[in-house]
Amino acid sequence: MEIIRDCACDVGYIRFGSGSRTFVILPGLSIGSVLDSADQIAEAYEPFTEDYTVYLFDRKSAVPEDYNIEQMADDTAAAMEAVGLHDADLFGASQGGMIGQIIAANHPELVHKLVLGSSVTRVDGHAEEVVNNWLDLAARREGVRLLLDFGEKIYPKEVFDQFKSGLKLIGEKVSDEELDRFITLATAAKGFDMTGRLSLIKCPVFAIGSRDDKVFGPEALKDLEQAFEGRPDFESYYYDGYGHAAFDTAPDYKQRILAFLNH
Repeated sequence: MEIIRDCACDVGYIRFGSGSRTFVILPGLSIGSVLDSADQIAEAYEPFTEDYTVYLFDRKSAVPEDYNIEQMADDTAAAMEAVGLHDADLFGASQGGMIGQIIAANHPELVHKLVLGSSVTRVDGHAEEVVNNWLDLAARREGVRLLLDFGEKIYPKEVFDQFKSGLKLIGEKVSDEELDRFITLATAAKGFDMTGRLSLIKCPVFAIGSRDDKVFGPEALKDLEQAFEGRPDFESYYYDGYGHAAFDTAPDYKQRILAFLNH
């Protein structure tokens, strides 16, 4: 496994696996860099490593103050091109799915198949309220409350209870710099709307959601399902009981992705 922290456009990435196919992961919103969890990520995606070389791209380490999802997508696409990737199977989780939609629409040569996990085509209503609360806690430097609310929203109760004390510890140590970066990245999600551009996505799409998603709500996939209705290369699946972070908590999640990619 390799961790490369200085890539094109200041986008770091993780690379592991030895397969001839390319699988790209775009993670969701996080407090701190996902590169710090490289070992856990590589372990979670071990089922991919025989057939795929896997890349996980982080957000920029130094984000400008006014940084939107479109810019994140442009920077990620530039990083993929700099590494020499094209025709990749791309999985975007939550905010990573927003980025993935834009890349698939604007850079079709980069994406062979697109998997969207707990993602949406627009952020409004309940989802915007959730984000606004996180932004308020981050602005007031209430790291513990932010981590606890974040964990409570993305995990099912039994998982949240298991991680609660660990989240408190992380919240106590989170830096002002990390909170400022989080504010910029979370603010970018507000007002995101891809609904009028979904027709630009020509590759096969698999959307996975959860009916107990406390971030985007139980009908997060509705716009995607309506936009791609009738397309034989579109599939969707709903979990129950695994929360927004079903991509981490559902035991068969990776197998469902692989089944889609392999047919």
